[in-house]
Amino acid sequence: MRTENDGQASVSLRRWTRAARCVGPARHELRRLLDEWELASLADSAEIVVSELFTNAVRHVKAPRDRLVEARYERLAGGVRIEVHDADASSWKAVPEPSPEEESGRGLALVDSITGGCWGMSERAGVGKLVWAVVDDGVDGYVSLRDMQD
Repeated sequence: MRTENDGQASVSLRRWTRAARCVGPARHELRRLLDEWELASLADSAEIVVSELFTNAVRHVKAPRDRLVEARYERLAGGVRIEVHDADASSWKAVPEPSPEEESGRGLALVDSITGGCWGMSERAGVGKLVWAVVDDGVDGYVSLRDMQD
C-alpha cells in the first residue's frame, strides 16, 4: 500500500489479487482510511460502492487470472473518490438493465443511486480501464448497511 499526503489531498493506492476474498479487505481498508480522514460518516455508503466496483472487476473482467486489481482512494473536500482499476482491455459496453426476475445485475444502479450519478469509467495508463465513483456528504443517495438489512 502506498499513501501520499501533499497537504491538499490524501491518496491511498493498493494492488490486490483478482479474487473475491479481497473484496472484504479492500472495504475494511477504505473504512480505516475514512476514519483517519475524519469521514467516518460516509463509511457505509463508500463500502457498498467499493464492494460493487471491486466485485465487478473480479467477476466480469476478461483478463488473465494473474492480473491485479488496483484500488485507489482519494480524499476530497467532504468526500472520497473511489477508483478500481482492472486489466480488461475489451471495449466498454453499456450497462444492461436486468429483468425483474434476475437476482443480480443491479450493482452499478446501486452505485449510481448512492453517488447521485457521480461515477463513470475511463481509460487508464497501461492496459485496461478504471471505474470511479465519488461519495460525499452532499449526496442525497446515502445508504446505510443497516437500512439494507431491514
